[in-house]
Amino acid sequence: MAATALDDLKTAAREAFLFSLPLVEVATTRSRGQAVGSPMNVFGHMRRLADHRARAVTTPNNDTFYSTAQVDLSQGPVTITLPATGDRYFSLALMDAYTNNFAILGTRTTGPDGGTFTLVGPRDAADGPNMVRSPTDHVWALARVLVDGPHDVEAAKAVQHGLSMQGPAVDFPGPFAHRGAPWAEYFDTAARLMAANPPLFSDRAILAVMAPLGLANFDPARFSAEDVAAIEAGLAEGRAASRRGGLTGSAFIEGWTYPSARLGDFDQDYGLRASVAVSGLAALPPAEAMYMRAEGHLRGALYDGLKAWRLHFPADGMLPVNSFWSLSLYEATDDGQFFFTDNPLNRYAIGDRTEGLAANPDGSLDIWIGHADPGGARTANWLPAPAGPFALFMRAYLPRPELLEGVYRLPPVTEA
Repeated sequence: MAATALDDLKTAAREAFLFSLPLVEVATTRSRGQAVGSPMNVFGHMRRLADHRARAVTTPNNDTFYSTAQVDLSQGPVTITLPATGDRYFSLALMDAYTNNFAILGTRTTGPDGGTFTLVGPRDAADGPNMVRSPTDHVWALARVLVDGPHDVEAAKAVQHGLSMQGPAVDFPGPFAHRGAPWAEYFDTAARLMAANPPLFSDRAILAVMAPLGLANFDPARFSAEDVAAIEAGLAEGRAASRRGGLTGSAFIEGWTYPSARLGDFDQDYGLRASVAVSGLAALPPAEAMYMRAEGHLRGALYDGLKAWRLHFPADGMLPVNSFWSLSLYEATDDGQFFFTDNPLNRYAIGDRTEGLAANPDGSLDIWIGHADPGGARTANWLPAPAGPFALFMRAYLPRPELLEGVYRLPPVTEA
């Protein structure tokens, strides 16, 4: 094959990996659920707050219960019933097969009174009130129910109990390769998932770039050894690119990165979509929740838990939110994912609802971060870290306009 054609094949493999990675990550999540008996088109409820043992999805939160359903609309619509939630934060994110949030039901959008909604696929001719149309047949429905501390667990469970889905019984045949699989296995999976969930017309330009790989009728046997080397090189570039950026976007201001406006509904930003699938799968759009990562003076750097750190909010500089904020601490894996770390307080996040959190006499607030207990009154505001590298992510639910529009900026995390 000529050098130009090999370059085109390498580029096709890189772009096809980035384009398809969200499909593969969701299929992996779906397969894990099926392996433990979770059927399609039925909500499963997770009634424990995530801790250091939660390793199914990267960057879990410790603020909400999750309810999750993997949906297949190819055999007909499903009906979703939402409970009344009152003042409690609740959201049901509906993500297409490529992880775009095409609709969010709940506190911000449909209000506190609940209701019944019909979810239909892209080729379903049905129409009517409270109908939500998905751009793909496969949908991930992920609900978040705020748990306002240990005293609130049973009430939060009661809200989950009121969330239900009714639809046809379907199966989702596998197996599917994971993102680290050899090239032929990976792209065979990608081709099957794309056939089940055809890309949109607005993806035609990137599909043309991917065309030399032949995913529309994928046959790995047609490639020569020289071709395979180019494909593997492109795949390696795609994997490296997927570990850059992601959940918190590109704006880096005073030690914090801020999310892209495209987070959670990515349009044609396939690189962002892929990196979020690795570092923050199922992230909400900024209007629902903003995710900020503290990175000190060096973009992408991790913090050292053997040092002491401080986050200081002045009295007039608290996070402007209409719901709540939460600072989560994670240890990092070698492949760029983040999970909670074991600690003596069993505290994985700290925020405006943390029991016993103490403000300073002037109304300001200090959060103390590190492996060693800061001691005395500071322990109440201590976020424990491992004796090694860690990452900090801030979540702000239902951010106010000044945060969404960049008028408000978080104070930096400094060495204590």
